[in-house]
Amino acid sequence: MNRRPTFLISVLCFGFAFFYIPILSMIVYSFNASRLATVWGGFSTKWYKSLLSNQQVWDALILSLKIALVSATVATILGTMAGITLARFTKFKGRTLFSGLVTAPLIMPEVITGISMLIFFILMANWVGWPAQRGFATITLAHITFSMVFVTTIVNARMVQTDRAIEEAAMDLGSRPWQVLFDITLPVISPAIASGWLLAFTISLDDVVITNFTTGPGSTTLPLLIWSKVKLGVTPDINALATLMVLTVGAGVIVAGIILSRAEKRRLADERMAFRKND
Repeated sequence: MNRRPTFLISVLCFGFAFFYIPILSMIVYSFNASRLATVWGGFSTKWYKSLLSNQQVWDALILSLKIALVSATVATILGTMAGITLARFTKFKGRTLFSGLVTAPLIMPEVITGISMLIFFILMANWVGWPAQRGFATITLAHITFSMVFVTTIVNARMVQTDRAIEEAAMDLGSRPWQVLFDITLPVISPAIASGWLLAFTISLDDVVITNFTTGPGSTTLPLLIWSKVKLGVTPDINALATLMVLTVGAGVIVAGIILSRAEKRRLADERMAFRKND
């Protein structure tokens, strides 16, 4: 009777080990004193110190953060609007087409998305003269396109779980639709919006494929810099740089989890308080 649970637990442990052991190995070897990434030469933090004095890395990091901040913010605004529309307006002409267009980048291979965005920007440059060259603007627009899908999915899922009677009660009491949106709907789904923003920020920060198609000279993001260095061989400074990215992404995931957990506890507490008042 206990064989099946033991087998499932073993498979689960193997899966986690297969995924996390390489990441842990990379983190450990980022403190390697040797220049050879796979030969341990003692503990050292010199590769992290060299990163602090590497202007190329700083430029790539600043560009990546700017793109991630702008794209995540715009994607969150558009994704929230799309998620609310899909959840609250279930019947309107063209809804199926709208839903398909919104979710298409989610199932589209990144290579196809990158090629299509590249062709689009080339055609736009030929027709209207913009963009004159690919860089910050083109990368940001491309990141907004595919990261908006994840925000839409999260917000839509949260809206479906939200009791619509609260909004209807507010409108019955005389609130206008925009008042209901800003006073009730957005505060209720704010944890989902925050999680969507963090997810969009993380996805933009570590994207390589689509960025590679939409970037230009002088617009090298941090993931592209790492990719270009890896082509020449993995070195401890690459391990250190990748470790910092892993820690950044991990911190984002932890923050998102804390926000969702606190929001859920607050929501349950408010529901219990409301029930007590009704009793």
